[in-house]
Amino acid sequence: MTMTYQHDDGGRAAAGFRGQTGDCVTRAIAIAAELPYAEIYAALNEAALRERPRAGRRKRSSARTGVQIPTIRRYLASIGWRWVPTMQIGSGCKVHLRADELPSGLLIVSVSRHVVAVIDGVVHDTHDPTRDGTRCVYGYYTREPVR
Repeated sequence: MTMTYQHDDGGRAAAGFRGQTGDCVTRAIAIAAELPYAEIYAALNEAALRERPRAGRRKRSSARTGVQIPTIRRYLASIGWRWVPTMQIGSGCKVHLRADELPSGLLIVSVSRHVVAVIDGVVHDTHDPTRDGTRCVYGYYTREPVR
């Protein structure tokens, strides 16, 4: 079953940000974590300052133009989100960006070169990234249950 799409900028425009940019990580976290866009933007840029340079990386993460995977994982873990992989190296695609293949609830989903918020089977983004239900999901973040 393909997913419903709902246009959502995560509060970017309301926070005073303008224009087009590659801020999908910032947007997806703001939407799914139900936190202000400007707060996530600042937190991700702060986290980028603690990145260790890696071979082949030209520049640091930026909340505006892209955040490296290790930085995403560290930041989301720090606010109580857990990574659930759906694909292993060489395993092929097992889960697609479809309502019947992902759990319900608040999710931050990683697909090729993009991160998107999914809430109870509905994609919340500035465009529809589902590719009619054929887009492969690498994994998703979900909130850790409160103990």
